[in-house]
Amino acid sequence: MPVAPVCRRFTLLLAALWAVGCHPVTVEQRQAVAAEKEGSPTMITLIEYSGDGQSLGPVQAAKLVLPDEEWRARLTPLAYSVTRHKGTEMAFTGKYDKHSSRGIYRCVACKTALFSSDSKFDSGTGWPSFWEPIAPQNVRSEMDHSFGSAREEILCSRCDSHLGHVFPDGPAPTGLRYCMNSAALEFSQAK
Repeated sequence: MPVAPVCRRFTLLLAALWAVGCHPVTVEQRQAVAAEKEGSPTMITLIEYSGDGQSLGPVQAAKLVLPDEEWRARLTPLAYSVTRHKGTEMAFTGKYDKHSSRGIYRCVACKTALFSSDSKFDSGTGWPSFWEPIAPQNVRSEMDHSFGSAREEILCSRCDSHLGHVFPDGPAPTGLRYCMNSAALEFSQAK
């Protein structure tokens, strides 16, 4: 790693430590320090959506990084297990498996728009399934090698909440099945 980024990170960390000792630290400051320490960007570009599902275009949003105790306080025990510890709800138990109302499925942890009801389909697997995200910028993926297999894990771009996995056995036009946990989602009905 080049010297300049290391020095910059060290300077930011020292400034943050000084601020913690001398001044109250805001949630935003904790997020920025944590994101910088982890090498993540502090700002990301997302596509924002109105309550009726219309794209409002790209927005800059702070990466949401919170201490574990704050996540635990914000989320139900199941949502916390799924989003923060990569858990999986039991098949056919989630409230959005057979859900068919028109609207947007948002991240339960940060309210980022993730999927539209327009791309939802009944996969018969027991989990809500979508053939594409509402905007590619709003989700990210990484390889998951747990349980002795390689799967593509889907996470919220803003808060890194685990949402589920994507598989290559979905319907046209993408041929993909974004198999999500209901506990990681929050539905907002189209107005």
